[in-house]
Amino acid sequence: MATAAFARVCESPGCNASAKLQCPTCMKLGIQGSYFCSQDCFKGNWRSHKILHKIAKGEGVDGSGENKDYDPWPNYRFTGKLRPYPQSPKRVVPAHIPRPDYATHPTGLPLSEQQVKQVAQIKTLNDEEIEGMRVACKLGREVLDEAAKIIDVGVTTDEIDRIVHEACIERECYPSPLNYYEFPKSCCTSVNEVICHGIPDQRPLENGDICNIDVTVYHRSFHGDLNETFLVGEVSDTAKKLTQVTWECLDRAIKIVKPGEKYREIGHVIQKHAQANGFSVVRSYCGHGIHQLFHTAPSIPHYAKNKVVGVMKPGHCFTIEPMISQGSWRDEMWPDKWTAVTIDGLLSAQFEHTLLVTDTGVEVLTARSADGGRPYFMDN
Repeated sequence: MATAAFARVCESPGCNASAKLQCPTCMKLGIQGSYFCSQDCFKGNWRSHKILHKIAKGEGVDGSGENKDYDPWPNYRFTGKLRPYPQSPKRVVPAHIPRPDYATHPTGLPLSEQQVKQVAQIKTLNDEEIEGMRVACKLGREVLDEAAKIIDVGVTTDEIDRIVHEACIERECYPSPLNYYEFPKSCCTSVNEVICHGIPDQRPLENGDICNIDVTVYHRSFHGDLNETFLVGEVSDTAKKLTQVTWECLDRAIKIVKPGEKYREIGHVIQKHAQANGFSVVRSYCGHGIHQLFHTAPSIPHYAKNKVVGVMKPGHCFTIEPMISQGSWRDEMWPDKWTAVTIDGLLSAQFEHTLLVTDTGVEVLTARSADGGRPYFMDN
């Protein structure tokens, strides 16, 4: 589950310079962001940028694919074809399973995270804490593996959530997303143009979809976090390439993790590869530190020229979870205040691992044991 990252950088692809000039048309239309470092960058990016104005005015938006029997936001203009479906009631975790503080908070507020939110110091785990993370991440991998067995055309994302929830309970785990800032489900399922934090519902997966399943478990005070993007049925060549490149972005980033490496270099590696293949890197959400806290320091931006500080040391534990989009890197949020979608309605894919910095390099705590850690889409 990604954390939000906020940076005022140039809209022009590949620039990433600090930006203070805002598009005047976007200001009039109420479009957030749209900053550029110079008039030259603004003019050079005009052809792709002006699509935002059309979307805001409701021009050229594809209205097909909606569920006509369910329309919770009648005045909302969707960026793509995906539509929300009804959700099942929130699932219940048996009382005997230990849970994080936010699980019972009336607004899902993680008080323990809030207490250290302003502290930039990165926690170094001791041997006992490292073992706790290994166990939680192993169980998280098992839960995602259970979900992978059922994903197929016609299966609803709510059914995936049920499988994830029950697999967590069977392993004496609390599903970490449940009630985190009031998130209503036990995992995130992000389909097609959904970048992250999609809420499982009654929509059946369709032939040609891509679907990310993001699982985090809480076991004996530790969180284990991972996700994969799955191909549903026969998908387009573009969807296959996007999924492949997104995995490669994560894989290349993992390879540079070692003591002494700067955290900001992760974004450089990811953007270089994504951009070389014609894709963009989402900037609004980032990887994060994880251990007894679900989200904590360090923040891990996935784009180049980010200003994040910090150097990797043995005992640091964090996620890398690049979100790579077919078109624009910009996002917007559905009125449910969770579902982040691409601004142009084009596809977005994501992969995530929880990592431990060791004395000599990195340990991928959430790696798939079979097939050398290959993601599932490579098995097809």
